[in-house]
Amino acid sequence: MAEANNGALRPAKNKWNIPLSVFFKDARLVFKMDSLGLEILRIAIPAALALAADPVASLIDTVFIGHIGAVELAAVGVSIAIFNQASKITIYPLVSITTSFVAQEETIEKMSAQELNQVAEASPHQLGDSVEMMSQDDVLGKLEEGSTTIINKDDCLPKQDQKTKELAISSPEKVEVGGKRHIPSASTALFLGLFLGLCQTIFLFFGAKMLLQIMGVKHDSPMLKPALRYLTLRSFGAPAVLLSLAMQGVFRGFKDTTTPLYATVAADGANIVLDAVLIFGCHLGVSGAAIAHVLSQYLMSFILLWRLTREVYLLPPSLKELQLGRFLKNGLYLFTRVIAVTFCVTLAASMAARLGATPMAAFQICLQVWLASSLMADGLAVAGQAILASAFAEKNYEKATAAASRVLQMGFVLGLGLAVVVGLGLQFGAGIFSNNVNVLGLISVGVPFVAGTQPINSLSFVFDGVNFGASDFAYSAYSMVLVAIASVTSLFLLYKSYGFIGIWIALTIYMALRTLAGIWRMGTGTGPWRFLRSPSLS
Repeated sequence: MAEANNGALRPAKNKWNIPLSVFFKDARLVFKMDSLGLEILRIAIPAALALAADPVASLIDTVFIGHIGAVELAAVGVSIAIFNQASKITIYPLVSITTSFVAQEETIEKMSAQELNQVAEASPHQLGDSVEMMSQDDVLGKLEEGSTTIINKDDCLPKQDQKTKELAISSPEKVEVGGKRHIPSASTALFLGLFLGLCQTIFLFFGAKMLLQIMGVKHDSPMLKPALRYLTLRSFGAPAVLLSLAMQGVFRGFKDTTTPLYATVAADGANIVLDAVLIFGCHLGVSGAAIAHVLSQYLMSFILLWRLTREVYLLPPSLKELQLGRFLKNGLYLFTRVIAVTFCVTLAASMAARLGATPMAAFQICLQVWLASSLMADGLAVAGQAILASAFAEKNYEKATAAASRVLQMGFVLGLGLAVVVGLGLQFGAGIFSNNVNVLGLISVGVPFVAGTQPINSLSFVFDGVNFGASDFAYSAYSMVLVAIASVTSLFLLYKSYGFIGIWIALTIYMALRTLAGIWRMGTGTGPWRFLRSPSLS
């Protein structure tokens, strides 16, 4: 039996109690709009819409550039691929870690303020005998060590909140919960975002020509000049891109995905207007397209920064408050994970390219639909991560279990719905992408894989959010490396035997293994999920 201690449950010692039933916990409530269901949707829907806004804006961007000329469109396409790839390996770890850490720290700060209010109401002068104040790093250390009691009077108060403590000593007035906060992870995320953005600018600006040559743009290619011009100009927007995404991670940690949605829509709208003005009105061509994109990214950063300064103290009291070590340690795990994920998908695309122009065209269309349909699942992943990070910080294992089960069940149902929509849409609407009979024929071959894998794709992406919410970054990295090794092996074997179909079978195996890795961790009650072996939570 689990032992209760201050509201927390210690895991049972029976190692054979495998909690697979957790995935079916309260499954009948999957569509219920209770407090948990509403909290998930309140976070997931704006997050999904914000994620979907960028591809739509990019599509409109492509239409504008397409009217300049085919060479310019191809040049910009290569440049965007380089820019996105350079950004992805830093963006994903930064945003994911920021969301979890901010959610944990905000929860701890709220708990500390509530504790201070309770003590102040009982006897304000008792605070004069409080123990030495601890930083949030110390409190988070207690969480990681598994301590069941993380609050002792003003233990959880940030060090700089001496004025709050003095106020509580002199007056029984309550400390406001939800006002302007000191969140060290927010300051650290912005510092790292700016630093990484500047590094990316330098790398892309001075290495643009070399990178384009690596991508196959020869020195005598007509694409070289417009591609070089576009990439060097876009490089100046890298700090804004990294900063805005770091701030999105902060807002997600606050469970606020509406603010990033508004900022994204405003920036994308400005990008579209500036495209028309600079490309055609000012006759700047691809340079106008690059400038429009850079200006829109800085607009987004300004909006998010303006909103964030109203909620958070962005400048830490000292450099010691920055959690660089904690960020870099876990960031390295996710960096490894991103490399493994990118390598699998990139290798599949390169193998499709070796089959010829027609198979590659069909594969690219199927792949884009396959990836784009995951946006809704990513919204659920964001919701699961934010809610779970807060629940783990509170050691509220009941809520952690309920939230993880609910988002996974919602993800599976979403995947079933996407399978129908994607299957019918791609089967009957493929003509939107191409009028080539051979390409359409290969797309129809890929439809069963693109549509049929939607349920496991959705589960896989939601499991990412669940693992990140539990701060299980190491397992996410190690398991993905093993998944990548198995997937790459199957990719080589199946490609040689079955060509186009073999690639899609290998990608199906890849997503299935990702999902199984999530099921194994949580379903066996290991790592941060050890508490699931408690009979009272199984």
